Amino acid sequence: MLCIGLGPFLIVGLWTPVVGTLLALAALPNTFAYTEYRWHWIVIATLGISLALLGPGLWSIDARLFGWKRLKIGDRK
Repeated sequence: MLCIGLGPFLIVGLWTPVVGTLLALAALPNTFAYTEYRWHWIVIATLGISLALLGPGLWSIDARLFGWKRLKIGDRK
């Protein structure tokens, strides 16, 4: 039931990389425990990993607290 408790944190965008990692780690054992819903849990784990790697969005609490990060890629010379 950890996945349900992590949902509000993802909705408001608080501690997004940590919560995404916890979501993926919580969903992986469920792929073996509930075989009839295996693809459901695989999709949730994949979404958790992608959220952890992408980070918070523009309107999240993380962006307000820590600022919006931008990468500047210069031209090749």
